[in-house]
Amino acid sequence: EVQLVESGGGLAQPGGSLRLSCAASGFTFGDYTMNWVRQAPGKGLEWVSVISRGSGMIYYSDSTKGRFTISRDNAENTLYLQMDSLKPDDTALYYCARDLGGRSMDYWGQGTQVTVSP
Repeated sequence: EVQLVESGGGLAQPGGSLRLSCAASGFTFGDYTMNWVRQAPGKGLEWVSVISRGSGMIYYSDSTKGRFTISRDNAENTLYLQMDSLKPDDTALYYCARDLGGRSMDYWGQGTQVTVSP
């Protein structure tokens, strides 16, 4: 059974940092491109970042470029998102998701809440 479990969310002040983790199981993690996606209160899903199987291809949304860093440890079956210079607009439920190609995703975690507030 494919499972993705996010952790590391919480409350941060503007300008602060958080590091999210996504523990993967039930599939060969290193064979898949992985994504981070977020959903702010009352809004739709927003793609955040993607990393290829071997970390050779990495992209970010315009709103997170230069502040967020995606990474992965295939030996530990874990995906990460380092979030720096956080803004109140980063407040959202953050999901990791397995990539199917063409920005479609087939498995999602349950999400971890990030709240950025003074």
